[in-house]
Amino acid sequence: MNTIFEDTSTAFALKTDSELERAYFLFKMIANEPLVRIGTAVTNFAIKAHLPVEGLIRASVFDHFCGGVSENDCLPIIDKMYQKKVCAVLDYSVEGKEDEVYFDATLDKIIHILNFVKEKEAIPFAVFKPSGFGRFQLFEKISAGKKLLENEQEEWERVKARFHTVCKKAYELDVALLIDAEESWMQSAADDLVLQMMRTYNKKKAVVFNTLQTYRWNRLDYLKLMHNEALKDGFKIGIKIVRGAYLEKENTRAEELKYPTPICASKKATDDNFNKVLLYMIANINVISTFAGTHNEDSCYKLVQLLEKNNIKVNDNRIWFGQLYGMSDHISYNLSAKGYNVAKYLPFGPVKDVMPYLIRRAEENTSVAGQTNRELELLRKERKRRNL
Repeated sequence: MNTIFEDTSTAFALKTDSELERAYFLFKMIANEPLVRIGTAVTNFAIKAHLPVEGLIRASVFDHFCGGVSENDCLPIIDKMYQKKVCAVLDYSVEGKEDEVYFDATLDKIIHILNFVKEKEAIPFAVFKPSGFGRFQLFEKISAGKKLLENEQEEWERVKARFHTVCKKAYELDVALLIDAEESWMQSAADDLVLQMMRTYNKKKAVVFNTLQTYRWNRLDYLKLMHNEALKDGFKIGIKIVRGAYLEKENTRAEELKYPTPICASKKATDDNFNKVLLYMIANINVISTFAGTHNEDSCYKLVQLLEKNNIKVNDNRIWFGQLYGMSDHISYNLSAKGYNVAKYLPFGPVKDVMPYLIRRAEENTSVAGQTNRELELLRKERKRRNL
């Protein structure tokens, strides 16, 4: 089993020769940190200056990491992936806007996506970010325990109403809903709100999923508290488990404001924390459903072994593996070929609005050298197998 991810013919079966060459070129570029910095700056300038670069972005990095500019645009990719039993999580990846009109528009978009995915077996999940439904600073103020002004309290009631609207819709349609995690200094308010949603809508099974970032050292303790609440009050827990996406920002803020960092002391400590949380979740599968969002091969093997050890079927609907579209195909497609439940996050949205997401992907890959090198190693292997 521990060589499953070496099978590049399965991993890249859906890629044409030209798509394989594009992927190889992109990851070679991403491996070059100065180039990523320059490219990011130039791209940001070009978009802000309204230069005609969208076509170039779309033909390169956008089409590799994103499904399209709309839900319908994503359908060919969704159907293609599902040929290999890899599902999709439609992710409306527009970021960085903070006004009531935008929040209401995002709510409408997520409701639309829920109706859309209900008709597609290939899309078992929908997803949104808490800051898509309310101002980041509002979540931050509540997380810090500060008293809200009257107008802020009214604003928070609107945020809660948006959460209830979308979670109720997901419950009625029987579509699982993943709620992403964000920076630690706003996350407590989001966690409390998501827990309210679980109490209301997860009575019979996990519909609403929170996200635990295990580069935060206290997440296992938080999960245990949540588990006790679920046992006491009779509801199910849905958890997407990830390592985390804001490491440098978290450590920098902690240093600047002189408080202990919420982040694990090392990569190994984060890996150990991830595996401990995973072990706890599988040990309590009757209450906790798992979406393991990871590009780490060892963690995927760990979950496979846990399922075997606990005699859990590979296609048990309470256990999912998840990766991002455009990355780790060697994990996604080889696991699905063995019958495991696998879903790819498929971002979409207008090119200029999705750029913050794409830039974060490039920077994340650059900072995790092993990830990019592994992608390149496997792409080279497949190019050689195809005699390209």
